[in-house]
Amino acid sequence: MTRVVLALSGASGAAIGLRVAEILSDGGIEIHLVVTAAAERTLAHELGPDALRRLEARVHHRHPIGDIGAVIASGSFRTAGMIVAPCSMRVVGAVASIAASDLLIRAADVTLKERRRLVLVARESPLHLGHLRAMAAVTEAGAIVAPPVPAFYLKPTSVEAIVDQIAHRAVDLLDLPGLPRAAEWTGEATDGDRWR
Repeated sequence: MTRVVLALSGASGAAIGLRVAEILSDGGIEIHLVVTAAAERTLAHELGPDALRRLEARVHHRHPIGDIGAVIASGSFRTAGMIVAPCSMRVVGAVASIAASDLLIRAADVTLKERRRLVLVARESPLHLGHLRAMAAVTEAGAIVAPPVPAFYLKPTSVEAIVDQIAHRAVDLLDLPGLPRAAEWTGEATDGDRWR
């Protein structure tokens, strides 16, 4: 069975992490979950008191954030990659500086050192220079920084549609076979002379 590490940090956008878990679970992916204390709080605030239970119901294993001896802390435990959704700038900075102080950061570091895909759904706005430098550093190390930017060209009609598109796009970046893909831009018919 294909394995994926899913982590939620305390940034806003907890619905994206829950939707990623649903997509992976429905696709038969073995999910290894790490949730920070701040993420637990954000889940409850943004999605209600049962959100963590709903999330845990979709995964195979939840690893405590402090368990640096968990299987996902080792590169010998093979996964198809890792998604951090939502990803706080604290996590981006810690991954950039290799500050593996907890299981989330250690698992992200392992993902990079094993040359597996690490998708960081980095959630912050506006960005200062430190944020930009940290995002550049993780990108240079091999991570994919994928801010949760809505695809307005798809003309979403609800918050749920926006969350669904962002979550599908994050999963797409792992390039896992057999999972439904995010909606694609199909182009639009234009008058050739219009752009001359």
